[in-house]
Amino acid sequence: MDNGLSTTGDIKLDQAVKQWLEYDKNPKTVSLVQGLMKDGAVEALQKCFSSRMEFGTAGLRAAMGPGISCMNDLTIIQTTQGFCRYLEECFGDLKERGVVIGYDARAHPASGGSSKRFSSLAAAVFISRGVPVHLFSDITPTPFVPFTVSHLGLCAGIMVTASHNPKQDNGYKVYWENGAQIVSPHDKGISKAIEENLEPWPESWKAEEALKSPLLQDPYQDIHTQYFTAIQKHCHHREINKSSEVKIVHTSVHGVGHTFVQAAFKAFDLHPPYAVEEQKDPDPEFPTVKYPNPEEGEGVLTLSFALADREGATVVLANDPDADRLAIAEKEKSGQWRVFSGNELGALLGWWVFRCWKQQNPDAAAVKNVYMLASTVSSKILRAIALKEGFHFEETLTGFKWMGNRARDLLDQGKTVLFAFEEAIGYMCSPSVLDKDGVSAAAIAGEMTSYLATKNTSLSQQLTAVYEEYGYHITKNSYFICHDQDVIRSLFERLRNYGNQKGSYPTECGGVSITAVRDLTTGYDSNQPDNKAVLPTSRSSQMITFSFSNGGVATMRTSGTEPKIKYYTELCAAPGNSDVTHLQKELDDLVDAIVENFFQPEKNKLQPKPE
Repeated sequence: MDNGLSTTGDIKLDQAVKQWLEYDKNPKTVSLVQGLMKDGAVEALQKCFSSRMEFGTAGLRAAMGPGISCMNDLTIIQTTQGFCRYLEECFGDLKERGVVIGYDARAHPASGGSSKRFSSLAAAVFISRGVPVHLFSDITPTPFVPFTVSHLGLCAGIMVTASHNPKQDNGYKVYWENGAQIVSPHDKGISKAIEENLEPWPESWKAEEALKSPLLQDPYQDIHTQYFTAIQKHCHHREINKSSEVKIVHTSVHGVGHTFVQAAFKAFDLHPPYAVEEQKDPDPEFPTVKYPNPEEGEGVLTLSFALADREGATVVLANDPDADRLAIAEKEKSGQWRVFSGNELGALLGWWVFRCWKQQNPDAAAVKNVYMLASTVSSKILRAIALKEGFHFEETLTGFKWMGNRARDLLDQGKTVLFAFEEAIGYMCSPSVLDKDGVSAAAIAGEMTSYLATKNTSLSQQLTAVYEEYGYHITKNSYFICHDQDVIRSLFERLRNYGNQKGSYPTECGGVSITAVRDLTTGYDSNQPDNKAVLPTSRSSQMITFSFSNGGVATMRTSGTEPKIKYYTELCAAPGNSDVTHLQKELDDLVDAIVENFFQPEKNKLQPKPE
């Protein structure tokens, strides 16, 4: 091999490294690869070069570092060249309309990679092809990118972020012209175009020059103004907000959220939330938390609780690092903090958004035009509210890409889409952003809290009131870890051929009969007249939902990004059945039976979720 480096003895690996060193112009990643070659570190090289990051509907997400399996200058250039070529095929007016690029505060000094650096290289690629680029001059929340696509009528948007992943990771998230994340077959088309455009174009490395191009614009000020104007449509109690005594703490967990949530509160005339000083400024090291993920609950919120106790605040709001998700906790009378689940917040925000809408739209007929959405593994509480109130509720597959695209279809038909949520603390409270948005959700939650305080009602009490009115919905979600694909496959195949009867699913579990089965791997749904599922199906992932005669629903599915088999269970009780202890025991018993009979953790050597 040239460059004075020895070979690894693996021809394919040597070729991949050789091509890399020809293409890469980042001195840090070049020297990391050369160092690995000199040391004969074959295993480390294989990790970096064995397979290219797969471009899916969620774009890319991987560790920052050298090689084709990591996020770095070269893979960002290659990805953007493919994406640019694909957009040129799809849009005759790409050079008139252009694209938007945003980024978070992640950085990896060892490989010279950072979200800001990646976004300027992506801009250079588009500018080299004569495509106008709206590149934010500073960090922004993820929802600002889909907002900009819709607001300026652009062809596409890119957000460089790894959201709440560990600090070494980064990602590349893509939005289509409709303002929603891409769905198939765009991912396949982009993937193919990436493979066809691996050699960097001459101008692609010239990020500094691109930043001076007349094709480059900074949308920061305009979008900041427009976004905070747009979300004010969802402010309904300005007078209450102005005089509210409620004290709220906010943490952005070392991410981008601080400035934007402060601005959102100001737009609603809410008193500014107390910011957790140690976490308010962006820091790619995330020094105060093990994982920068507010879904992990208390560990991430320790500093927030301490600040709240000092200031006498009763509510904590937490965004993940790219501010597209929101966690909420409330101090109970006992002095303990209650961290709400994503499903509980979906119930509260759904109730609130509908209540505000109804006050402004007293005409009884208008409700027929209203829709709410949730992913199929999220709580069915919106279905219960919709049944009683007369609006429409629809389920989509897991992930906001499905809800965003469905919302766009409904909006194009003249429908009103009030709210969408998923149990992973993601909420879409405004059709201005067809994705989850933790900034608008924070302001809306602030107003809801202030309003409830005027009625001497806490969030917990209001949640109970929602369940009393529409029926208790008790959920229990968890997962098993399994690294063996064959075990996973045979576990699900056994459920499809239960009791060795081909094509026959279980009819009961733990003494409770199963009333319906939906299998989105095969496309079977016993609830449909022709047994064909309405939701899109995918052979590449496992997903079966069982409905039970006692109002229980259980979904078992594999994770697209982790070696997990997840389960999501819920007991949906009728209004009036408010013996919560009994309902909880009924769900616990059902979950135990599902685990024992369907997962068979001992036989399949499954690892339980670490406590």
